[in-house]
Amino acid sequence: MLVTSLARDLYDSVAADRDPDPGAHYIRRRWLVGVFLVIGAVVLGISLRVEPGDAAFYPLTIGLAAVWIVGAFVSGPLRLGAFSPTPSRPPDRIGAIGLGVVVGLAVGGAFVVGGLAARMIPGVSDLANQVLAFADFGSLAVVTAITMLNGLAEELFFRGSVYSAARPHNPILVSTVIYVLVTMASGNVMLGFAGAVLGTVCAILRRSTAGVLAPAITHVIWGAVMVLALPPVFA
Repeated sequence: MLVTSLARDLYDSVAADRDPDPGAHYIRRRWLVGVFLVIGAVVLGISLRVEPGDAAFYPLTIGLAAVWIVGAFVSGPLRLGAFSPTPSRPPDRIGAIGLGVVVGLAVGGAFVVGGLAARMIPGVSDLANQVLAFADFGSLAVVTAITMLNGLAEELFFRGSVYSAARPHNPILVSTVIYVLVTMASGNVMLGFAGAVLGTVCAILRRSTAGVLAPAITHVIWGAVMVLALPPVFA
């Protein structure tokens, strides 16, 4: 009941959005977002098609993070956002950080529970292992750090630039659909499913806080949980 109430309050809340009015700024942002989307999709597709243990995986995934980060800052201003858990307290960044941590742990936990069921399904288990195999090669600390870096980079771009560029045309839906389509460049349906769930959650956080801080923290924590907790589940 408490979780349902919190989810409903989050979805219903709309934080003040202070981005400039549509005009030349939005046209420029949309063009730049489109360019970096294509570049990022290509790099993502290549990086997840290399064999686990291939030395090219690290530079490719770091390069992908660089694409999203550069695209986010070049295409327009980003805002951190704020949140308050109670009406009596003014929204602030501490609230946004706390929200991101709570939601990140909740979503990560939900995926682990889902993984316990999914591992019993041969086709689904194989798709998950194709992605998780990268955590079995090389340094776990390095893979975890790269995963968290990419999570941060994706939020700056997709819940920052793409979300802003999508307004006023239902940015939650548009940014999530675009995120899923780019994720599917990997050719793995499980990543597409994860992208749909995580993208929707993070887009709602973006809407509720008017910034990228909460969704970025959620994504980073979720990524760490996936790398550290899921491989033993599917082993």
